[in-house]
Amino acid sequence: MTRSPVVDSALAAPFDDPQAYTAAVEQVRSAATAYYNGAELAMDDATYDALIARVAATETAHPGWKADDSPTELVAAGVGAVGDVEHSSPMLSLDNVFGEDSLRRWATRLERLLGRPAAGYTVEPKIDGLAIAARYVAGRLTQVATRGDGRAGEDVTTQARRAVGLPERLGEPVTLEVRGEVFMTDADFARANELRTGHGEPPFAHPRSAAAGTLRAQDRAYDAPLHFLGYAVPGLAATGLLTRADGAAPPHSATMALAERLGIATTAGSAAGMPLCTTIDEVLAAVAALDARRGELGFGVDGAVIKADQQADRDLAGSSSRAPRWGVAYKFPADTRTTTLLRIEVQVGRTGLITPVAVLEPVQVGGVTVTSATLHNFDDLLRRNVRAGDTVFVRRAGDVIPEITGAKLDERPADATPYEPPSACPRCGGEIDRSQKRWRCTQGRACGARESLAYYAARDSMDIEGLGGKIIDLVVGAGLVTDPADLYDLDAERLATLDRLGETSARKLVASIEASKSQPLSRVLTGLGVRMTGRSMSRRLARHFGTMDALLGASVADLQQVEGVGPERAVTIAAELVELAPVVGRLAARGINLTEPGAPEPTVVADPGDDNAPPTASALPLRRPDGTPMTVVVTGSVPGLTRTEGNEAVERLGGRSSGSVSKRTDLVVVGEGAGSKAEKAAGLGVPVLPAERFAALLAAQAAGDATTIAEIVTGFAATAP
Repeated sequence: MTRSPVVDSALAAPFDDPQAYTAAVEQVRSAATAYYNGAELAMDDATYDALIARVAATETAHPGWKADDSPTELVAAGVGAVGDVEHSSPMLSLDNVFGEDSLRRWATRLERLLGRPAAGYTVEPKIDGLAIAARYVAGRLTQVATRGDGRAGEDVTTQARRAVGLPERLGEPVTLEVRGEVFMTDADFARANELRTGHGEPPFAHPRSAAAGTLRAQDRAYDAPLHFLGYAVPGLAATGLLTRADGAAPPHSATMALAERLGIATTAGSAAGMPLCTTIDEVLAAVAALDARRGELGFGVDGAVIKADQQADRDLAGSSSRAPRWGVAYKFPADTRTTTLLRIEVQVGRTGLITPVAVLEPVQVGGVTVTSATLHNFDDLLRRNVRAGDTVFVRRAGDVIPEITGAKLDERPADATPYEPPSACPRCGGEIDRSQKRWRCTQGRACGARESLAYYAARDSMDIEGLGGKIIDLVVGAGLVTDPADLYDLDAERLATLDRLGETSARKLVASIEASKSQPLSRVLTGLGVRMTGRSMSRRLARHFGTMDALLGASVADLQQVEGVGPERAVTIAAELVELAPVVGRLAARGINLTEPGAPEPTVVADPGDDNAPPTASALPLRRPDGTPMTVVVTGSVPGLTRTEGNEAVERLGGRSSGSVSKRTDLVVVGEGAGSKAEKAAGLGVPVLPAERFAALLAAQAAGDATTIAEIVTGFAATAP
């Protein structure tokens, strides 16, 4: 769906003088140009809608001021990139409404036009993508054009062919046109930015510009993902695939259902669905339900589109030069908001990474109060040209991470000064390495010794009891420790001389440090804080390679064999391992374990029912018959294990730990205190294993008790759907 140039202006205040009106028209044109051509937003949706409502209200109050080329009269505000592909019929915009009263007024106007209530409405998601028209000849996709100015658009056939949901061939050899939106899902947007930043380019500002830019891109070194959802199939009745006994044209709901059967992804078949309503009250309920679910859909929805379902109603209501009278867009609150940038601070990570962060006047974005936002890096900060005191646009990238996309330059305070990046590391005062886009302190992890040591000693890492923040401050301040390897050189006598640390505490701490030497490789990797890894990824790496030597010797291609490691992550991990090699060497010299128990290549558990194939003690029981890991969720407490240890146990047994239950889950381990996950597993028919049995399975695996392993595996395998 498109950004409409017309909104319900009943409650908008007109401008008091023609100069203000003319300035507002120019602002609308400038913002619409950026929007339709896929650039960064020049104005957030809420501000755009409010401004154009005032323009429309002014033209009603002062018709003599109205510009000949007013954006309220032109399809797509006359700013879409126009190509040489003429549309079979104009691709019109939709008028906007806001709230129940506005929607009821629209329905009343439609009823007056028809002389009766409409014979049903459909409610579809309003997707903020790029509108296209795709032509099929004899069932084959032949041409795709953008909306352009509504009358003609650009040819984007080559790029559009990659959009998921726009098939190359239909299920029937028919000739027709389908209209819809090319857009990016949340996952698409995250992947697109991963690809873009991996090629040294700044991240996309928002999904719409990402989709628009990708659709028009000609010579990019990477292919960002795209999706398509159709919302209209003009002339489908002419194909003869859908006829009615009375000879009347089929309703919109029927044409969308047929489009789905032909293989075209539609809004009706999306996660949002397309409810069919008989009254405006039902429409309002459907709109409210869509608004409540919008965060669960996996793609951005900024409103709902309400249409008369019957073609007879559409024909009778007709269209203006800019929009149909039988359809309207109900706008949800915009996800991009404006607020004041209070100041720019600098954060230094535990690896020495120096990052600018915006501190904001609190603002609600996507239902979340945002008080700070990422500015990515210093080059990006300068490119976005934001300063303290600016009114800035804030959005949540992928609906998760708040980021600033730009500033309203015309509202910049007169005393605003450009931001001056730090000349030295804000934490240690050392030099800054500016050779990459992401700046780093040249001291690296030594700069953040306190943070690095705290992370290394944490319960989910090396679990060094007694090494808390105060003790870390003492040993670092005394010059005894700068990296994790130094911890293993500490002795009780030297520690006991430090303030607030007596002989007994010193001996206990040294014993705890010594005990950490036996932790598995996965814990060591977690403690070292390799960038772009966490606990789960550290366990995957450790189990895949088995030893630190094998991991250090792995190539980028080798790293990509690990589940969840793509090209960009592999490059980062490889670079981190090179940087960490000296510390790892010092850890090895001090006797720290650098191997992962049970890491050798697994074999599949023998079929317990096959008398000729006795169970194999070395087999991993949480593997599927094809050798791939089962997806296992642990909920509640497992005897003798913490939550992290429970997940580690899953992976030692060959499975893949997960935090949520779905139809793709293979097994749920249920212990004391389990909640909704156990109930969901029961509802989905997912096999459940009591925590005590899971503990027994773990013990049997450690003891090589193949008979017990086979008995337990047979028990939960028998309950699999």
